[in-house]
Amino acid sequence: MSVSDGAKTAFSDDPAVLARKRRFMTRMIVVLVGGMFLDGYILGSIGPVTHTIELDTRFTTVWIGLEAASAMFGILIGSPLGGWLADKFGRKPILFWDLALFTAFSALQFFVDGPEQLFVVRLLMGLAVGIEYAVGLPMLAEFAPTHLRGKLLALTLVAWYGGFMIAFIIGYFMDQAGIDWRVTIGTSTFIAAALLVGRIGLPESPRWLWAKGRTEEAHGLVVGYLDTAYQTDMMKAAAGGAKGSFKMLFSPAVWRSTVFMSVFWACSVTPYFAIATFADGLLGDIGMKGLMRGVVLSVVAWFGVIFTMFMIDRWGRRKMTVPTQWIAGGLLVAIAVLGSFVLPVEQVGVLSMLMLALFLAYSFVNAMYTAFTQIYPAEVFPTEVRAIGTGFAAAISRLGAAAGLFLIPLSMKHLGFTWTMVFAGIIAFAGAIVSQILAPETSGKSLSELDMSH
Repeated sequence: MSVSDGAKTAFSDDPAVLARKRRFMTRMIVVLVGGMFLDGYILGSIGPVTHTIELDTRFTTVWIGLEAASAMFGILIGSPLGGWLADKFGRKPILFWDLALFTAFSALQFFVDGPEQLFVVRLLMGLAVGIEYAVGLPMLAEFAPTHLRGKLLALTLVAWYGGFMIAFIIGYFMDQAGIDWRVTIGTSTFIAAALLVGRIGLPESPRWLWAKGRTEEAHGLVVGYLDTAYQTDMMKAAAGGAKGSFKMLFSPAVWRSTVFMSVFWACSVTPYFAIATFADGLLGDIGMKGLMRGVVLSVVAWFGVIFTMFMIDRWGRRKMTVPTQWIAGGLLVAIAVLGSFVLPVEQVGVLSMLMLALFLAYSFVNAMYTAFTQIYPAEVFPTEVRAIGTGFAAAISRLGAAAGLFLIPLSMKHLGFTWTMVFAGIIAFAGAIVSQILAPETSGKSLSELDMSH
């Protein structure tokens, strides 16, 4: 019996077969979206216990800053490394062993003693998270049905904010109960272990196999786990052992995608750190304390991503990516102008509340287009460099975020609040300009159609 005959037999309306395929897809979504939840969780867990860690005199101000940034440094390294590994050796092995290493690194948090050990452990955890960025998003995109791809990729950022908020809430109450901070940050181990069990036995991406010329294996996986629409679309793409490389990211066919994703992603996340830094102080000034002060920005951003997830297929990618960046830049400039009137005033008044409203509006709008940093990479890069491209763009974004965190205090000291916010607005406008020129409309297109457009 030929492959096509076998496919016709396997792609039946048998309720048991359909139920098995639905269970598989649900499992795939949970364990891949769960990886982003875990990323948000490890970043959110350290915030509530920072003041407790500081009681140990070995943790100086410099070390506290390094502990907070250590995971980001790891992501910077892990993202391009993970992309290269996933495009060379496949999604399946990297996805499993990366999480296995993360689980082991996370468990070491229970036993750290001193700032040096904590820095190294969380650096290694960030390395694993970076690899997850480069592998998880392509894997999810390559299994997702075309009509659900945008929503499922946006769901990963919903999970990220959810992980951050849940970790902050858990950490807050554990800290209030006097539980050792090592136990608090170590709780990520249990989530990682559960996700690791869920990834046991996951199949390789059929699209990756097809791109590598392993067509029989690809056919077999499609028959076992997916549907006829997936197979029909996959067969449109070239299959001949294509090999991706970093060099290909700057080839005539792909460079526009590389420039767009790198600049767009970096300009999305860099100003947000400035907003989070200054909004925190403003929240304190108006009397907001404790748990609410720690999560309010994340809650607003969370709603922004959820709104995007529901509207993405109705409005399309470009319409939700380009205008929102122009709006965000305008909000940052408005914050800069208003700040010149608010900051000299000691008491809380109408202007302070108006500035807070602008901060929250920016957080919502920024989250809307930041959601596309999880969607566009899997769509604009062809299969043979999908993971490499995603990893490269993620690394550039973290480099921009790290630079922002470093430069913001210097800018505040030497230039002041107003000009710091103006420069944050310029970064947002730069992302808007690049997106205006390069952002494609990928809504409703299958991955094979997008591959053939390069």
